[in-house]
Amino acid sequence: MRQTIAVKVGNAVIGGGAPVLVQSMTTTSPKDVEGSVKQIIELANAGCELVRITVPTLADAEKLKEISEKVRSSGIQIPISADIHFQPKAAFEALKWVEKVRVNPGNFGNDAFPLFVKEAKKLGRAIRIGVNHGSLSARILEKYGNTPLGMVESALEFLSMCEAENFDQIIFSLKASRPKEMVEANRLMAERLVAGGHKPYPFHLGVTEAGEGEDGRIKSAVGIGALLIGGIGDTIRVSLTENPVNEIPVAFNLLQAAGLRKTKAEFISCPGCGRTLFDLQNVTAEVKKRFSHLKHLSIAVMGCIVNGPGEMSDADFGYVGAAAGNITLYEGKNPVRKNVPQNEALDALENLIKERGRWNG
Repeated sequence: MRQTIAVKVGNAVIGGGAPVLVQSMTTTSPKDVEGSVKQIIELANAGCELVRITVPTLADAEKLKEISEKVRSSGIQIPISADIHFQPKAAFEALKWVEKVRVNPGNFGNDAFPLFVKEAKKLGRAIRIGVNHGSLSARILEKYGNTPLGMVESALEFLSMCEAENFDQIIFSLKASRPKEMVEANRLMAERLVAGGHKPYPFHLGVTEAGEGEDGRIKSAVGIGALLIGGIGDTIRVSLTENPVNEIPVAFNLLQAAGLRKTKAEFISCPGCGRTLFDLQNVTAEVKKRFSHLKHLSIAVMGCIVNGPGEMSDADFGYVGAAAGNITLYEGKNPVRKNVPQNEALDALENLIKERGRWNG
């Protein structure tokens, strides 16, 4: 895992060895104070760990005070981030009321940024330098084109202004709607920080405009997952054209698949083949139904002993076809109950888990 400095965002920490933080974004206007507060609370209750809200104008930024106060008075302490484009005045106002402000180097303006950094440092706020593949400045586009290199150069330009103020509470995001460009940009950024002798700042990962349904989930999994498995990434957002609450379980599932979080029971099962000795699909469904509350466990369901024991060796417990009508139960790599009649096997597995003191979820 890429080692990064810690950036404090309200009561949360991004980077510095902290667990990868899951965030999302409201679909509301700040002018809709009640709607924004409601959505922030819904996201927090779904497990979101940081919520971003778009702030198009100064008038919107002024509403952040009321939004933040109402969220905090409800008992929700989740950090709030403001998303700024084009409007430095809105960014300065947002700094007063939220813990983090995102600016886009492609449309923020170089003249205002040094003063903005000074104010963020004074108030103890974090800054996200958020570069999007589709919104690079005309100057960057002319020199580098709409490329991952252009994204990195844009981010580094704003980093130089932060470092001139000895400000390091920075998170970078380099996003694109295509996973390939997003992955390339983040890898290049990590390399350039090292090559330039910069601090290892944390990264926020996301495939922007990923879409909805299966398409959005697959694109996000490819882009975010490729980087996480390669050790890059300190906070993520799965962007879906859906209710933002739907993004949260996808993010946690992605983190679990990458081996970075364990938030639910994990079930490993083979696809089945001509060697399978029982109704694999129905049994797998029954195992999930009975044991899904055991969030700390991984349980394997394998159709036969040819590949099953080896392929499920990382599971805590296993249910493996041994012969027609019989099941062998495993604990880790070890067979501990052999040739159990299939109609007794689920009860036997439950008893085994209880005997080992691992039944409570």
